[in-house]
Amino acid sequence: MKVLYTAEVTATGDGRNGHVTSTDKLIDVDVARPVEMGGTGGATNPEQLFAAGYSTCFHSALRRVAQLAGVDVTGSQVTARVGIGAIGEGRFGLTAALDIALPAVPRDQGEELVRKAHQVCPYSNATRGNIDVTVTLVDSAEVTP
Repeated sequence: MKVLYTAEVTATGDGRNGHVTSTDKLIDVDVARPVEMGGTGGATNPEQLFAAGYSTCFHSALRRVAQLAGVDVTGSQVTARVGIGAIGEGRFGLTAALDIALPAVPRDQGEELVRKAHQVCPYSNATRGNIDVTVTLVDSAEVTP
């Protein structure tokens, strides 16, 4: 694979209760264990960062396949939910769910675009066979702005 871009982010501090900084300083935030996992919350966490990356990457893939198909996806939206949980003694795993809204596209055409985007998206390719990922085309009314 010819690498087109490499992101570099360094974590410091106490793991989930620390800080992350990208070399270009565009990411420079504290991280904290969520309250639901016994932490104090009040800062972002790896699952939120993963969800941000997956939703934007999938949305980009969706827009690209739509463009190639000549389909207008104005108003499209991708929401990612990333969960973490125990998968065994001292081991943790992730789940991901993507909700895609395509308000200007007929359902059958939208489902085809979502299927193609799931094949194109680098995050989908990285997670395929590694974590449970659910991809759902939702009605626009179901999506929170």
